[in-house]
Formats: sequence, structure tokens, C-alpha cells
Amino acid sequence: MLLAACIVSAAPTGALAQGRPSTLDMTCRQARSLLAAQGAAVLGTGGYTYDRFVRDRSFCEPTQITKNAFVPTRDTPECLVGYRCIEPGRDWFDDE
Repeated sequence: MLLAACIVSAAPTGALAQGRPSTLDMTCRQARSLLAAQGAAVLGTGGYTYDRFVRDRSFCEPTQITKNAFVPTRDTPECLVGYRCIEPGRDWFDDE
């Protein structure tokens, strides 16, 4: 019983240790290629920040639109990696 408790408590630790890919560990080209291959991915962007990025609108909810996503990478402070899915507000189209 004690062994089972140890295994169960250790399982989440291994998953958390793997983490998510960080754009800071990639070149801009690598980050773009990762997103192009996967279509959508949650990427770390420094420290405790992360977001979900997509290749195109087909990876968003039907009511969402895409907005250019710039992230810091190993070789570029503002790499256009792909897009973020956002819910447009009523005034969204007035500002653009």
C-alpha cells in the first residue's frame, strides 16, 4: 500500500518536470517550424509566462479570430511565431 502511494505521488512530479517548450530555448525559425508542424502549441515565453499559439484560424474556436503573435526567441526579441486566438470585442473592428 505504501509503495502504491509513493508511485501515485511521484507520477505528477515527472509530468511537471517535463514542462512545455520555451521559445527562449529556440531560434525564431525553430519556433515557427514547431508551430507549423503541430498546428497549435502551448509555449513558454519566459519565466512563468506561456500562451497557446496557432498556425492559422482553423485551430481557433468558431467565434474567435487570429491576432499576430510575437514572442522572444534565442535569436530574436520579437519573432512572429504565428497567431493567438482571441474573442473580438464589440469595438475590435473600430480600432483596427
